[in-house]
Amino acid sequence: MRRWINFLCHLALFGALTSFVTFSSTKEIVDVPETLKVVEEAYFIYPQLEDKAAYVSSNLIFLGDSYLGFRESLAFKESKGDYRVTNTLGYLGKYQFGASTLKLMGVYDTQNFMSNPILQERIFDLNVARNKWILRRDIKRFVGKKINGALITESGIVAAAHLAGAGNVKKYLRSYGKIDFSDAYGSTIKYYMNKFSGFDISQIHAQHNPKI
Repeated sequence: MRRWINFLCHLALFGALTSFVTFSSTKEIVDVPETLKVVEEAYFIYPQLEDKAAYVSSNLIFLGDSYLGFRESLAFKESKGDYRVTNTLGYLGKYQFGASTLKLMGVYDTQNFMSNPILQERIFDLNVARNKWILRRDIKRFVGKKINGALITESGIVAAAHLAGAGNVKKYLRSYGKIDFSDAYGSTIKYYMNKFSGFDISQIHAQHNPKI
């Protein structure tokens, strides 16, 4: 009898609580306030195996076609955004730079590079400026045209240069897509041109031989 009394008491309590709850089958669309949108990058340190620290950029949300959107989208394709990654070919960090490219911009200590997220972001910006300078005539000539059915944009050109080098991008553009490049993992200039098309990267200006 005591069990039944306990059961009925719980049932009555549940009924009383649910009487205050209303359910709706319609979905509400909520606009995110401007003050809550991420407009600047921020880094968080969190523990990984063997007590290593890694940095994760929080600015993947609401970036759209901005320069930060371009940077983080490319980083996700290269390394899932992980500053500590070295791939099977020896490319380093969040943006998978080769040691020879780093030296062009004044970085000779790869261990420091791998442990320094701020330096990695700075080098990425400098490399964009460098590729814009090398490809400045091709950007002026080909942006707005279509090659292999795809619209050519400045961000697509710069992303492809990150993958294959500015020289190979010149060959691709000047051959109107007949000469392509594929890396060891199968990514091509055409693919990068399409995937990273349409971002606004105008805040980074072309720079000849930039160094830190």
